[in-house]
Amino acid sequence: MKRSPHRKPARRSPVRAFLRVVFWSAITAVASVLMVILLFRFVNPPTSAFMLGYQMSDGAAPLQQEWVPISEISQWMPLAVVASEDQRFPHHLGVDFEAIRKAVSEYRAGEGLRGASTITQQTAKNLFLWNGRSFVRKGLEAGLALAMDALWTKQRILEVYLNIAEFGPGIYGVQAASQAYFGVPAGLLSRGQAAQLAAVLPNPNVLSVRSPTPYVQERVAWIQGQMAQLSGLKYLEKLSSGR
Repeated sequence: MKRSPHRKPARRSPVRAFLRVVFWSAITAVASVLMVILLFRFVNPPTSAFMLGYQMSDGAAPLQQEWVPISEISQWMPLAVVASEDQRFPHHLGVDFEAIRKAVSEYRAGEGLRGASTITQQTAKNLFLWNGRSFVRKGLEAGLALAMDALWTKQRILEVYLNIAEFGPGIYGVQAASQAYFGVPAGLLSRGQAAQLAAVLPNPNVLSVRSPTPYVQERVAWIQGQMAQLSGLKYLEKLSSGR
């Protein structure tokens, strides 16, 4: 049977066309994000989502931040944040699934739901996302953290985190915090001073380095004890040579 020369080609389903656009848009978005993450392995981020948010708000204090390479940061500071927030940092893949399972298990047993966020997740949140507790944000945070751990070295993650973390209203990065609170560059921070800065990181808008509450003082003492239990500076020695 001969095909009619006037027969029109079959029309594509609008649903299939829409799904195709969505699919390729998602692929493009993911590829773009991965390219930016890879770029930031070698190029220092000029700002962060949290810093931009502060600048767009009516923050009373001007934003203070100065980037310093990790080689110019006291070795006590990376150890202090690891001891305080993420002691499995050298070993997990950006998301600590063991800590998440433990937190869920404790919650089911009737205990309060505690955070299981890693330093990598906090870096991803501060750099790209917004503050809040939604499942959407946590899902994005976890995905970004896994990508960061795959594309960056552990040392680079610590370097970026220490340069964008908020240590008080308008005070971002360890260099600005060190100068504001102790009057010294980040490279001269003592063990105790590093623990003081790490102690306020869970909530720097409430917890204060200048006027530490008994709770903050207890945290400082606990962090210093954890730093000692982690064998001091030896715990992070391997990170300087790669992963």
